[in-house]
Amino acid sequence: MNWILLIIAGLFEVGFAACLGKAKETTGTATYWWFTGFLICLAISMVLLVKATQTLPIGTAYAVWTGIGAVGTVLVGIFFFKEPADFWRLFFITTLIGSIVGLKAVTTQ
Repeated sequence: MNWILLIIAGLFEVGFAACLGKAKETTGTATYWWFTGFLICLAISMVLLVKATQTLPIGTAYAVWTGIGAVGTVLVGIFFFKEPADFWRLFFITTLIGSIVGLKAVTTQ
């Protein structure tokens, strides 16, 4: 169950990064709404991360949480913010995914 919470926490990390990107692109009241979304996603992500680390090793949990956030944020950047998707960028994202899966595989809890 805590692995599921950790994955959801990582997805909310992607959410708060995406909200920051949108806040940068907007002006006026819309900017405040995106910052509000950022704060909500940040709070949910942190609460779920804390809950997951009650039974999972902190080093593994933090690495997986950060990795999910990094991969997800890069994909959001590519698909929604028109960031480049060149070979090396995709190659290193793939190696990061492999590392996340590897950490999960060697963790006994």
